[in-house]
Amino acid sequence: MRPSHVLRMLDREFSSTASFGHTPVMLWGPPGIGKSRIVARIAAAHDVPLVDIRLSQMEPTDLRGIPFRNGARVEWSVPALLPETNRHGTRGILFLDEITSAPATVTAAAYQLILDRRLGEYVLPEGWTVFAAGNRYGDRGVTYVMPAPLANRFAHYELEPHLDDWVAWAQEADVDERIIAFLRFRPDLLFEFDPARNAVAFPSPRSWEFAHRALQKFADHPDLLLPALEGCVGPAAAVELNAFIEHMTELPDVDAILQGRSRDVPASLDLKYGVAAAVVRRALLSRAQPDAQRVFANALRYANAFPEREFGVMLVADLQRGVGKPLLSIPEFREWATRVSDLVLFDLKSE
Repeated sequence: MRPSHVLRMLDREFSSTASFGHTPVMLWGPPGIGKSRIVARIAAAHDVPLVDIRLSQMEPTDLRGIPFRNGARVEWSVPALLPETNRHGTRGILFLDEITSAPATVTAAAYQLILDRRLGEYVLPEGWTVFAAGNRYGDRGVTYVMPAPLANRFAHYELEPHLDDWVAWAQEADVDERIIAFLRFRPDLLFEFDPARNAVAFPSPRSWEFAHRALQKFADHPDLLLPALEGCVGPAAAVELNAFIEHMTELPDVDAILQGRSRDVPASLDLKYGVAAAVVRRALLSRAQPDAQRVFANALRYANAFPEREFGVMLVADLQRGVGKPLLSIPEFREWATRVSDLVLFDLKSE
């Protein structure tokens, strides 16, 4: 499933916990794909605490607690890491991360917590939701096959990378527009992980964020930039990205485009991806400005300037994900949509 669909499903699962009962959810996916980020976004969207427990680092007693003598009885202490109403609030998310990397003795201790929402004398507050995540068996991580009794306690969703979803997130996260343009140019490099190879650094949604940081730190040190990028996404992807970035110096004046003074379209394919990403990024940065509508209108006019209409569709689609429905009310949007109606309808049918 693509990340945006999983995000919506988890959001509904969290919102429905109190009304319809809660089904624990297990997210599967290779390393670096963004499983933990999705759960964190749900917590942030609802302004609730996120208790992140890395089961791979736990011992059974870390969950079950330590026994102690109370008169003639032996009782169990409640671990401080588990959510409690008086400390964490009435609503929140208990996130059991790296669950497939935990040994069987630890996952066995979590069985009752996941399904029955209790562990011995401890009871998970009613408004709390249980999500879990882990790598698939064969992803070259420290991974155990999930026992059937544990698997049967979850609804299971497998997360897959999706470039449009990553671009929408990257625009909001202020990821460098050159990296966004490069991945539009080379979409196969968003995620390139071969479990059969012993790759240390490889392209993934997480490592492209690292590459963005490297670009900010080392852009003014060309002798250091390529090694820094290699350390994030691996040698092959880094060499391609570095060459792409060097070529981006030939982009037309993006500010002139958004001010309506230019509609220059570069000839080379990589620069077309570059200018489209740059126009979207600069337009989104103007959302809070008084002239935002004019900037959006000029971006839409520029989308019509591409000889290959697919580039205009890509530009407008990325812009609409960031602006939302207000973009549809701009007259220039209707003009653009009329021009590409046959292409857009074909794309929708093909999905």
